[in-house]
Amino acid sequence: MADTGRQSMRGALSREIASTIGLLADEHDFTAMRRYSSFTFDDHATYLQEVEALLRTFAATGKHTTVALFDPQEYAEFCADTGLEPDATSSRARFTAELATTGPSVPYEGQPLDELIPALVDEAARHATWEFASEFLASIGNCAGCGEDIGRAAFTRARDLLVRILDRAYPGHQQLVCSVAGMAPETLVYSLHADTDPDRAAHVDEAEAVVFATVLAVGLATHSPGGLVMRTSSTDTTDRIYGWRLRGEGLEPLTAAEAFDAYCTDIVTGELIAPESGVDYCSPPDLGDDLDHGGTATGPHVH
Repeated sequence: MADTGRQSMRGALSREIASTIGLLADEHDFTAMRRYSSFTFDDHATYLQEVEALLRTFAATGKHTTVALFDPQEYAEFCADTGLEPDATSSRARFTAELATTGPSVPYEGQPLDELIPALVDEAARHATWEFASEFLASIGNCAGCGEDIGRAAFTRARDLLVRILDRAYPGHQQLVCSVAGMAPETLVYSLHADTDPDRAAHVDEAEAVVFATVLAVGLATHSPGGLVMRTSSTDTTDRIYGWRLRGEGLEPLTAAEAFDAYCTDIVTGELIAPESGVDYCSPPDLGDDLDHGGTATGPHVH
């Protein structure tokens, strides 16, 4: 009876222990791990099936599990930095535990892997974009003329612009894309989703908004070419598409024709995209003189 009670208590405790699984999401990363003899899987499809079965087992016992993207290159660097043997299951477990606190991850909530993997890849891209943009802003330093922290001032301004854009958005579901060209090795792009009530109250994920403002701040701080394109979808009206180009420290509204060109051109490749029917390409709402073309309502200019 005492043993049964202890087993019951251990079972209850185990359900309170969160777990993390490091996932090799694509065939290339899976192949890279096969060089280690302690990694015993032969093909990626079987590996994914076993991962999904394990996730379901954890979920059935009430255990909370997150899934992190396992990068073999980062793993090799981690082992070199920590002095761990890379060809060991314990080392992979240590690295996965590190991912749980520092890397991108998504919670497992019963979704199939063909839904979980794209969400995990998107989260990894968001994390990488934020790291690059935030480190870039921090590296700019202070204005030689006034001593202002350029990156901080740019972020403040970008946040103000984003708030004003969302406050003036048409009701419906919003997708706002910011692109900043000239950032090696490629164009910096980030997409933000929001929902706006009929009274124009915007609902947006705060973490995503911070990343978006950081990307926009890079464009403002460097005066790089780029722009913002907004798409509003509503059940009552046709989709509206409008936008702005980055101009110095502010945003310059696009005409309807320019919004059409911007939306029907691939941001990265520059190739034309077939236009959609039943879409209204229009001029954007007025953001106010204090936030167009350089001024800011809450702080100094970006230098």
